[in-house]
Amino acid sequence: MNPLDDLYRRVIMDHYKNPRNRGTMDDESVTVNLNNPTCGDRISLQMQIEDGVVKNARFTGEGCSISMSSASMMTDAVKGKTAAEALAMADKFSSMMKGEQVEFDEYEDLDALSGVNKFPARIKCATLAWNALRKGVEHGQGQHEGIEE
Repeated sequence: MNPLDDLYRRVIMDHYKNPRNRGTMDDESVTVNLNNPTCGDRISLQMQIEDGVVKNARFTGEGCSISMSSASMMTDAVKGKTAAEALAMADKFSSMMKGEQVEFDEYEDLDALSGVNKFPARIKCATLAWNALRKGVEHGQGQHEGIEE
């Protein structure tokens, strides 16, 4: 096994076993509920957006190691970013899932998911949380809303 692949596998499993930002928020937040009917992954993403900045992001859900570790990484990566920066990061992640060469200088753990594009069936797993982020930011930017698909 390639040492980089081993490192990436360890990063993914660390986020899966020790998810960052797992749980819910009590305060007003944008809530997006999405699922991937293909494999059964589900996510409920809550974001607190104030003055165009993602102040907090938390998630709950069930799914494979790819979807849950991606949600953990995403919520960690977007905290403190402006809505525009968060959306740009989502676009960059989408490009990576299409096989384009990108690097996440702002949050290197995301690079661990770069190999997912070799498994087309798993791309929806990796992008579920990012799709929830995009919907939440584009829809509400701080309004208390529930979005479900």
